[in-house]
Order: sequence, then structure tokens, then C-alpha cells
Amino acid sequence: MQRAHANLKLPKHLYLETTSRCNLRCRGCILYRGSWEPQRDLSLKEFIMICEQLPTLERVALHGIGEPLLNPELPDMIQYLKQRKAFVFFNSNGILLDETYQYQLIDTGLDELRISLDAASPAGYKIMRDSDKFDLIISNVQAFSERIKSLHVSHPKLSFWYLGTQENISELPDFVRLAADLGIPEVYLQRLVYFQEDEGYGLAKPEKTLIDSNTAVTKWIHESHEIARQSGIQFNASGLSNPLESLQTNTLNSSPWKRCYRPITLMYITANGNVLPCCISPFATSDYDAIILGNVFDNSLAEIWSGHRYESFRKKRQTENPPKCCKGCGSLWSL
Repeated sequence: MQRAHANLKLPKHLYLETTSRCNLRCRGCILYRGSWEPQRDLSLKEFIMICEQLPTLERVALHGIGEPLLNPELPDMIQYLKQRKAFVFFNSNGILLDETYQYQLIDTGLDELRISLDAASPAGYKIMRDSDKFDLIISNVQAFSERIKSLHVSHPKLSFWYLGTQENISELPDFVRLAADLGIPEVYLQRLVYFQEDEGYGLAKPEKTLIDSNTAVTKWIHESHEIARQSGIQFNASGLSNPLESLQTNTLNSSPWKRCYRPITLMYITANGNVLPCCISPFATSDYDAIILGNVFDNSLAEIWSGHRYESFRKKRQTENPPKCCKGCGSLWSL
């Protein structure tokens, strides 16, 4: 049994992976190199068991490594959380976002749906995600955007997410134009995270990142900003930071991990019940065992949250030699 302490309040924010299965193998995702965990869907019963242990839940992300729409019990999970007045959102690749799911997501009261696309064309999508589903996704998103407007509802809020790499950054301006054409009000540029201790995998390698970008990359980002401004679109990086700022490493603070709020404000739980420091950690280190802080099927969330593994992780994060996943996350990733 893990040692527990009563002086640390349980988090109000939760990242809960509803499934570890995915219908894509994107070149920037860790699934491209093979999954850390067995493929599994979280059941509704397990989901409620976990959430019931957090009495003050305010904000819940229903995504992790897998594609949430693959879990058939997802609508019931959303409905449960909305009954508890929590803000609910998740990322999706949009392939399964058909008419049935569109109505279900509206009816359940989902607050926000983030579409991860990473391309502005079928050819670009093929490069990034090795899939021919681009046109299907665009059709799904367009239909959903129009349905939300026709029903005169304000939810879910739709946004587009773009994992920027050397392979696709030239399409970013067209990506913003595409969002404007589809009536998507927000676009987010994410930076590529890669394993620090080896050569990486797929596109998740140092030479593919946009960190400390060159003049051409800066030009494309500035152009995208201007297109967004003219179109009335919000354009940010993860965590609402400026996209160019999120790509810089020469900050005044040489230990950015010390400012990270995640280890003291939120929990990230996989479909197999493993509790991790955050959703970025599996992408930033290949030492997976080191980031497992407990398992919800072995101990209560209170025991894990205040236990010795979490406490040791938090203390090490405040040193000049943090856990590998924190150092690998990088400055201003989404703080």
C-alpha cells in the first residue's frame, strides 16, 4: 500500500483515456513505434468508479493516446460528467464523426471537440498520418459545423489542432484558411515532442521539430497569424501561448519544468488504469515505468495522489535534474 497524506487536495482537473485503441498510426505519435500498454477500452463502470473518487471535478479531458470515438460508451461518459456540471472536451481525428455521433455529442452536452488534423490537403495528410481519410474528415467536420449552427446550439465548440513539423509547416497558412472556410473559430499549433534519450521515432525526431525556428518557418507562422486575424480566427499554441514563443528554447528561465502546474493540479489516467504525470510524459521519455505513479485498479486515487511516488516526482521536478519526461517536454510547451 502506498503511503498517503491528508494535506494535498485531490485535483479538480482530470485527463482520462477512454481507450488506448486508435484507427490511425500517425508518424508523430508514439503509437507509430508501438504502444506502451495493451489495447483496451475503459468501461463505463470503471469510468464512474474513477470519477466518483474526485468530488470536486471541474474539467475533464476524455482523450489520451487512443481515439475516443472508438469507445462505444463515450456518450454515456460525457452525459455522466455533464450531470456533475464538469467542463468536458476531447481530441479526435474526426474519422468516425458521422451524423449519429454528431447528434450524440450535441445531446450529451459536450463542451468542446478538438479535431487533430495536421494537414491542409489529402497529400499532406498522407505524409503526416499515412491515411487517405482527409476528405472524409473534412466532410464530417463541415457537416458538424453546419449542424451546430442549424440547431442554434453553442456546443460543442470546435477547434482545429496542428502538430507542426518540418514536413508540414508550409501548409499552416492553408490550414488556417481551411478552418475559416469550415467555420472553425480556433486553430492551435502544437510543437513536436520527442524522446530525449534516443533518436526518436517516425517524425518525432529532433531534426523534424520547429524549435528555434528558421526564417522560413517564422514567415509561415506570421502569415498564418495574419490570415487568422483577417478571418476572425483565434490562433495560438497549446496552453494559449504565442506560437512563436512556444518554439523558442532560449528563455530567461533555464529550468522551465519548475513552473509546470500539472503535477499539483491534474491527474492523467490511461485506459489500463496507470496514473501518469501528464499527457505529454509518454511522448517525452522512453522510460515508461518511471512515469507510472500508481494504478487506479490497485490503489485509490487519494492514496496515489498523496503517495510516495507522486511526492518523489514532484520534489525531483523542483531540482536542476528533473524527471526525463519533464526535461524532454521543453520550455513553454503549454505552460
